[in-house]
Amino acid sequence: MSEQPRAIDCLVNVHFGENEQPAWMVRTRDDYFKGPDSMFEPADMSALLDEMDANGVTKAVLMDNLVKPSVTARKFVDARPDRFALAMGGVNLLRPVPALRELSAVVNDLPVVYAVVGPSFWGDGQYPPSDAVYYPLYAKCAELDLPLCVNTGIPGPPIPGEVQHPIHLDRVCVRFPELRLCMIHGADPWWDVAIRMLIKYRNLRLMTSAWSPKRLPESLLHFMRTRGADKIIFASDWPVLRMSRVVPEALALDLPPDVLDKYLYRNAADFFFAERGAVPEQES
Repeated sequence: MSEQPRAIDCLVNVHFGENEQPAWMVRTRDDYFKGPDSMFEPADMSALLDEMDANGVTKAVLMDNLVKPSVTARKFVDARPDRFALAMGGVNLLRPVPALRELSAVVNDLPVVYAVVGPSFWGDGQYPPSDAVYYPLYAKCAELDLPLCVNTGIPGPPIPGEVQHPIHLDRVCVRFPELRLCMIHGADPWWDVAIRMLIKYRNLRLMTSAWSPKRLPESLLHFMRTRGADKIIFASDWPVLRMSRVVPEALALDLPPDVLDKYLYRNAADFFFAERGAVPEQES
């Protein structure tokens, strides 16, 4: 590895400052994340690029939404397509046909590298990912060869969390083996279940977004050092966690240089940025 490590930050929120945040988000910032007031200020592209450059982050994936498109995210992508790409949420799973037509059109027009859904964050947390309401989205993402990210682990906001147990993805992986699927925001407190699932399914990954690397469990680090080197993907959830914090923490982990490079860069490059239709690189 070179002196300056390379990284791809796979989950960045530049849209927080576009609108006033709901009360539950403010409570989550204050009570759960203990974050500063600046977390919800408008994002400045120059400052973000400076932070990326200082930490070797070559690309950042910006959260976007079909229902409420992020003006900021699309402006950043338009200005610097070499540095920014999009992740697309907001698919209406209760009216999937028009929503998935729109998703297909957006994927054709914009640099969308994955779709995203948070089971706790819609439908009053009623629908686990094994529910058939998700099946049109799974089928469309598999058809487009578009990776899909699904929140796993108990969420920070005060909303139901059981639907984000990773075991709900077991049936999904069986029924949609062609689907590139990634658990995001870790899997706490079900890390061991998530690891077992990662061992079991070739097209499943886990992203450590919103997790301080120094807080990752030893069981996950052991998995990364052994048979899971190709399975774990880095992200910050900026500005919840700043790149200036999480990249140095990642560099301080007890990981071999090749495993660290895969975690910070290569796994994301292979899984999210490979040409559509290409087979993702698999562990040997």
